[in-house]
Amino acid sequence: MTDAKRFIAGDARRYGSNPGMLSYMKLRFAQQGFRYTTMLRKAQAHPNGLLHYWYRWRLLNLSKKTGFQIGYGANIGLGLFIGHRGTVIVNGRATLGSNVNLSPGVVIGQENRGRRKGVPTLGNRVWVGSNAVIVGNIHIGNDVLIAPNAYVNFDVPDHSIVVGNPARVIHRDDATDGYCHNLGDELLPDDHYAVRSTQQGDE
Repeated sequence: MTDAKRFIAGDARRYGSNPGMLSYMKLRFAQQGFRYTTMLRKAQAHPNGLLHYWYRWRLLNLSKKTGFQIGYGANIGLGLFIGHRGTVIVNGRATLGSNVNLSPGVVIGQENRGRRKGVPTLGNRVWVGSNAVIVGNIHIGNDVLIAPNAYVNFDVPDHSIVVGNPARVIHRDDATDGYCHNLGDELLPDDHYAVRSTQQGDE
């Protein structure tokens, strides 16, 4: 299985789809998020040549139709889930682990100056609620739920819920249980993304 097919299969699993071309075709018709991520995976699998420009052009057209704007250079693990239409913005230098959920209005962006200059890294099994903003050179651990409308510009440890603006962190085991469904394989283990502590403090 090529890398693109592996990533597409991982994404499809998050929508509850069975493997197979017919299932994927039905899913692409029903789910704008899967249609977009399929084109993104194909574009990333062809960094040059005619197919590179073909897939980039199709990706641009899908962005205009759906509002999804995920930078071509973003490093994203298996099982990306975008369940609803609406603007979703991910910086092209950001890193997302596997089994990540993105909701409408989410922004994952960069800070341009100061000690947090740079872009975020999100771990495995991260659920990001509607209109949440995650910015700067920060690390979001594994099994983290970012509540709707939260503004996050600091590191967040594993097994946390983040709420509010300014945001506060609440420790909870299995924080994304019931939110991240149909989990599949993870490209990198949790240890790769683990965040053990935070300056904000846990409750």
